[in-house]
Amino acid sequence: MFGTIALLKPRAGTEAQVTALFDQWWAERAPRVKGAVSSTLYRNLNNPAELMLAVVFDSRENYEANANDPAQGEWYGKLAALLEGEPRWIDGDVLNHKHA
Repeated sequence: MFGTIALLKPRAGTEAQVTALFDQWWAERAPRVKGAVSSTLYRNLNNPAELMLAVVFDSRENYEANANDPAQGEWYGKLAALLEGEPRWIDGDVLNHKHA
């Protein structure tokens, strides 16, 4: 498995829109995206203006295919418009992914 962790700072008053955009991704894009496993969006307890995102794909190839898809670029443009700046992305191999 492969994924990314990102630190995001929504513009003031746009956190609900950011959350809704991730819901929209799972409802509309995920059925057409090969290998999407999960995503989790957190609010940073120590910095409530910052959100933390964890995304998991079944393989690096599928992760990169999604990242290079023009439809993903369009979706990301909508996200970027809600943020104060570029997110900090940390990509890596997923060593352990459990859920109930």
